[in-house]
Amino acid sequence: MLPRINPTHTKAWKKLENYYSAHSLSNNNKATVRIVESGLTYDFSKSLVSAEAFSMLTELADECELSRAIDDFFGGKAINETEKRAVLHTALRQFSSNDYLSDDIYQKVTHERSRIKNFVNEILSGERLASNGKPFRHVVNIGIGGSDLGLRMAYKALKPYKNSDLQLHFINSIDAQQIEQLLQEISLEETLFVVVSKSFSTKETLSNANVFKDLCIEQLGKENWKKHFAGVTVYPSAAAEFGIQPDYTFLFWDWVCGRFSMWSSVGLALALGLGYDIFEQMLRGAEKADQHFKNQPFEENIPVRLALQGIAYTNFLKAQTEAILPYSELLGLLPTYLQQVAMESNGKRIDRNGEVVDYATAPIVWGDLGNNAQHSFFQLLHQGSWLVPADFILVKKYQHSFHEHQLQLAANCYAQTEALFKGKNENEVRQQLQSKQLSEQEIEELLPHKIFSGNKPSTLIEIDELTPENLGILCSFYEHKYFVQGIIWNIYSFDQWGVELGKELALNWEEQLKK
Repeated sequence: MLPRINPTHTKAWKKLENYYSAHSLSNNNKATVRIVESGLTYDFSKSLVSAEAFSMLTELADECELSRAIDDFFGGKAINETEKRAVLHTALRQFSSNDYLSDDIYQKVTHERSRIKNFVNEILSGERLASNGKPFRHVVNIGIGGSDLGLRMAYKALKPYKNSDLQLHFINSIDAQQIEQLLQEISLEETLFVVVSKSFSTKETLSNANVFKDLCIEQLGKENWKKHFAGVTVYPSAAAEFGIQPDYTFLFWDWVCGRFSMWSSVGLALALGLGYDIFEQMLRGAEKADQHFKNQPFEENIPVRLALQGIAYTNFLKAQTEAILPYSELLGLLPTYLQQVAMESNGKRIDRNGEVVDYATAPIVWGDLGNNAQHSFFQLLHQGSWLVPADFILVKKYQHSFHEHQLQLAANCYAQTEALFKGKNENEVRQQLQSKQLSEQEIEELLPHKIFSGNKPSTLIEIDELTPENLGILCSFYEHKYFVQGIIWNIYSFDQWGVELGKELALNWEEQLKK
């Protein structure tokens, strides 16, 4: 059982309230901290968390029994208590047995990973062919939420490493416009469809899968269509009922939450689209991050520091959102992916004691490509009335030959973090306006509009190169950040009851709309 400690009742919480009441948004005595893990560097020097404040935050983590929760998490305890399940997505990217994971789970994961590898290599080598005896040219992932978001993000991010001739497509919405467009781009006889659903009963996913199944039966034949469909599910009998053959059916387990499932068989289409070796390298990167999270002391632990810093912003500086700002076109889908990981995990108002919380939990996660966002919502970051902590993510080694473009991109990233934190005070603005020979009246009119208050916090994440391994590390660190925050906030991070009511009401609305 996870600890059930209201964080506001701890001594550390009271100390932090007093500290931030006295220090507010001051960046005095800030902690200059840079932590390196493999090819990623996390620069915390522009935070609003001083060394003194971080010490109090680690005291808060200790009082909330974070270390025990981490051990229970990795040890396979049923920490998803409302569904009576373990949470073991870390086991999916583990490549050696150890003393905290059962051999049974390790063997199951290893076996299924081997099946994925063999299937992908058979498809890509032409050993396993389409019904017309020719190699496949397209693969379509049919899934929604956790069966889609991570895969799309990773496929876009790792395309420069693509080692597959297959073109990967995604169907993730009940809006049939997607289907219409896709049918213009593919030929059914050259396409493998991967249907991904934990229960194999997700309404949107099955509605879309049935459209393509019917088209394939019509065009390819009553038996041939089966060579064009693979299934990924916890329930193989449900996939069999749909008509998917056993050797085209891949398993994962109920201890894998959807938003953490791309490391499992859910990643089948990703492995097909990139090549199995690329997929495995991403898993191995995530495994490195898992070991860092499990073994590093809190002071040097990247996910813990990210999480505790976020607690300070949300609960003591009253930030309501946090921005994810990648300065890399390849990471353009990262904010959308992290929205689910963060908000579906911690968007809760009931604590582990079944009580309504009287403190803030998950902030809204949002963001966009940083350079584009400078010309859209950065005005609010710099001079708006909200405090918006931001992660700036810069890839240093780029996958193109346009050096000047990369130089400008990096310069903009560094400049924005500096401008947000340093700001521009009244004297600096006045001197600048005076140098333009403006009258005193003009200066006084413009002066307040050109002041930047500064003290806008950010974390700079520098990635040496966006390799599959480094992407795995980046994603794993974010996963663990949100886990830590859920422990501190005394909420269950691995259920998602909030999605159920809308599903129920949608069925009623369907019946009404049919009348």
